[in-house]
Amino acid sequence: MSSFQSQNLFNVAGKVVLVTGGSRGVGKMIASGFVANGAKVYISSRSAKDCETTAKELNALGSGICIALPADMQRYEEVERLAEELSKREEVLHVLVNNAGAAWGATIDDYPDAAFTKLLTLNVQRVFTLSQKCLPLLRAAAAQGGKDDDVYRDPARIINIGSIEGINVPEHETYAYSASKAALHQLSRHLAGRLGWEGITSNTLACGPFESKMMAQTLHSFGEYIRNGIPLRRIGTPEDVAGAAIFLASRAGAFMNGATITLDGGSTVSMATMSPNFKL
Repeated sequence: MSSFQSQNLFNVAGKVVLVTGGSRGVGKMIASGFVANGAKVYISSRSAKDCETTAKELNALGSGICIALPADMQRYEEVERLAEELSKREEVLHVLVNNAGAAWGATIDDYPDAAFTKLLTLNVQRVFTLSQKCLPLLRAAAAQGGKDDDVYRDPARIINIGSIEGINVPEHETYAYSASKAALHQLSRHLAGRLGWEGITSNTLACGPFESKMMAQTLHSFGEYIRNGIPLRRIGTPEDVAGAAIFLASRAGAFMNGATITLDGGSTVSMATMSPNFKL
């Protein structure tokens, strides 16, 4: 029996973490949380300048380390290069956070075919590609975590950033985005069922509204309406999403595998009749 007094259930100090789309938005929130709690965090995004700026900012937090490793996640060869660059620097990868993604809104009459090509590639296919290319590092981390009688004590983790739009039908027209996030949730479960046998867990954070560039215009136009539809009556904060990711990456979340965790203040389970938006 483990002694709770002898360990910090939420300790991620010293873990090697890769966060895609880590230079801004939800990815930056997650990266900040890991750095603040002593992890060695690589952040990747298409813009090398943004990566370097964010890495410099996060290194000022003083506990962990943040390193910029830019890559265009839309391109297969760039994902390959990212995994290769990481393997030159590290022998293990304890946590892979697949956060990079894109959204697209348009009316059903005008919704372009290109939106599906772009979003399904970035939001789903490249998540699989990067997870696949990082398997040697993830397997090494799983082995490092300790294996007794085929039991993995400290598994490697894949954390996929999904969306409540992949669970509920959105009120607005984001057809490719909602479809891609629903597909990501299923991909995450599929990876969990296969890779769990090798000591690699895969879980999803289905996020509701957070302050990010992707959500900026929506929150500007409909912020009050959105808040009134959330039982907790607020938008998600950096601590909310970073805390959930740290839980999944730490001893506290070591037995979680194949889960889709809604991180939305209760909006997916809210009773419409209780909302100030409700009108008969």
